[in-house]
Amino acid sequence: MILEMAILQVKKGEEVSFESDFVIASQFIQSISGYVSHSLRKCIEVENKYLLLVEWKKLEDHTVGFRESESYLEWKKLLHHYYDPFPVVEHYEMVMENKKELS
Repeated sequence: MILEMAILQVKKGEEVSFESDFVIASQFIQSISGYVSHSLRKCIEVENKYLLLVEWKKLEDHTVGFRESESYLEWKKLLHHYYDPFPVVEHYEMVMENKKELS
């Protein structure tokens, strides 16, 4: 499993529109083979900063399967104009995981 991570700096004042368009854009990333899950988190300290986390089965599912697809063109059209600066996307592999069971 690969975790894609991007810190998204959304242009100030466009957060509500971004969040709305992100919901729409989610259908495009979900349609890709090898997609597992994704989440969008909003920073508490900086109102126009977000964290995007996407889980893929393997790196190429993102770098080739998604990035070279028609779905990516739709994702890009909906979301890329919100970013300033454009985000750096990084990929991580699991080294260790520990979860506390909630009761």
